[in-house]
Amino acid sequence: MDFGTFLIQLLNGVQYGLLLFLVASGLTLVFGIMGVINLAHGSFYMIGAYLAWSLSTYIGNLWLAIVAGVALSVLLGMVLEWLLISRLYARDHLYQVLLTYGLILVFEELRSVVWGDDVHGVQVPGLLEGSIPLTETLSYPVVRLWISAVCLVLAAGMYLLIQRTRIGMMIRAGASNRDMVQSLGFNIQFVYRVVFALGIALTAFAGMIAAPVSSVFPGMGNQVLIICFVVVVIGGIGSVKGAMVGAILIGLVDTFGKVISVEIAGVKLLPELAGLTVYLLMAAVLLWRPEGIFGKRL
Repeated sequence: MDFGTFLIQLLNGVQYGLLLFLVASGLTLVFGIMGVINLAHGSFYMIGAYLAWSLSTYIGNLWLAIVAGVALSVLLGMVLEWLLISRLYARDHLYQVLLTYGLILVFEELRSVVWGDDVHGVQVPGLLEGSIPLTETLSYPVVRLWISAVCLVLAAGMYLLIQRTRIGMMIRAGASNRDMVQSLGFNIQFVYRVVFALGIALTAFAGMIAAPVSSVFPGMGNQVLIICFVVVVIGGIGSVKGAMVGAILIGLVDTFGKVISVEIAGVKLLPELAGLTVYLLMAAVLLWRPEGIFGKRL
C-alpha cells in the first residue's frame, strides 16, 4: 500500500469513526444517564437518512432539509420520551428491550408505508461536490472532509454542553443520583427528556449527513445499531469521551481490515474477515478493561 492510498484509507477510517461517534454518543447518553436500553436507536439513524432524502427532494435544498429534519427529530424524541420511555425508568431492563424492539418493527413498517422499499440516493450539495488532490493521481472528496469537520464541531459542542453549562451539570448529577437531584428541586424528568431528545437528534443528524455519501435503504439502522453497541462497550457505558475513542478505533480497524489483504495459500482472507476484526478488538479491550476504556469500575 503506497502512502497516498494509506492516507485516503486513514481519512476514510476517521470519517467513519466520527460518524459512528455521533450515533454512539446518543446511545451512551441514553443508556448511561437514563439507564434505558434503546434497541430502536439505530432506527433514528434510518429515519434521519430518509428525512434528508425526502425533505431535500421536496424542498430542493439539503441544508434546509437538515435543519427541518433535526427539528422534527427533536420533536419526535420529546414525544416518545413523554409517551413511552418515561414509563420505563422504574421497570426492569426486559421491559425496555421489549418496548424498544417493538419500536424497531413499528418504524420499519412506517418507513415502508411512507417511503417505500426502494433504495435512494441524496445529491451532494454543490459546495461539497469537489475533491482535494492528495497526490498527482489521488484526490479526496470534500463532502467526506465536511462530514468529519461537522462531527468534530458537534463533539466539542457536546463537551462544552455537558461540562460547562447548567443543564450539563444537571445531566451529570442526574446520572449519579436521580433522587438527590429531584429532592433539590430540579426537574429531573425534564432533564431526561432533553437527554433523550438530544440522543435522537444526534443519531438522526448522523443519518442526514451520511446520506449524500451512502445509499438510503431499508434496514440501514439495524446495521449501525450493532456496531454502535460495540463502540459503547469498548469506550465505556455513559462515557462520551469513551464513545469518541471507541468509534475512532472501530472506524480505523474496520476500514483497514477491508483494504489490507493477507494471502495464505493463495486465498485472500482478511477482507472477508474484516467484520470479525471489530469484535476481536472488543474482546481484547474487555479482557484488559471489562468496564471499557473510560468506563467506571464497579
